[in-house]
Amino acid sequence: MTSMSSLDQLSVTPPRSRAEQLADTLLDHIRARGLGPGDRLGTLDEIRAEVGFARTTVSEAVRLLRERGALEIRPGRGGGLFIAAETPVVRMRHTLLTAQGSVVSVRDAIELREALEAPIALSVAAVCSDTDIEVLRDAAEAMARTGADFEEFIRLNWHLHELIAGLSPNAMMSAVYTSCLGYLGRSAPSYGDDDAVSDYIADRAAAHLELVEAIGSRDAARIAAAVAAHNHGTAGEADATGAR
Repeated sequence: MTSMSSLDQLSVTPPRSRAEQLADTLLDHIRARGLGPGDRLGTLDEIRAEVGFARTTVSEAVRLLRERGALEIRPGRGGGLFIAAETPVVRMRHTLLTAQGSVVSVRDAIELREALEAPIALSVAAVCSDTDIEVLRDAAEAMARTGADFEEFIRLNWHLHELIAGLSPNAMMSAVYTSCLGYLGRSAPSYGDDDAVSDYIADRAAAHLELVEAIGSRDAARIAAAVAAHNHGTAGEADATGAR
């Protein structure tokens, strides 16, 4: 076989979800209208009414665009989704997210994410309020209620970690961590043993709840132990996608 016909360097792009397609469509819409930083795009309900997609699909598309630094949410009267200004952090995040298919691999993203778990948790512990911990606790407890619904568990897993990262006062570290989540979130999570998925979810949900409680305790040793349990706990096929 000649080098021209070799498949060694062939890069196979995984099929995009409907949310990813919608995110790209919204970006095209933003460019076509000439919208710039500070311009209002609309609300989730307005976008949903216009495109006709389910709320979960629209919410996921918006999450992807916020992750890419394209949109920001402003609360209150007259709020909604606005075009975000491009900052150095946003440019770095975009670079990380678009690295998929090059030298960056899922394993690389997992390694980087796990290296950041402890510093992220410690930085959050230094600034978070009791209300913040209650929000994180609710998110962790929701993971435990998914039963055997692995896809829902993974969605809530990403959500909890995004909440934690969002509380970090170190914007650069938070951006890198969140970008790793976005990269890993593009993988299709699966758990090979259907009979064991409930036990896996229960175990991992407990590890995440302890991580939240450790952050709330502000105890560095407890945080270190919780991060170790989170990163190196029960193994399973899901871990290949970084779904810890």
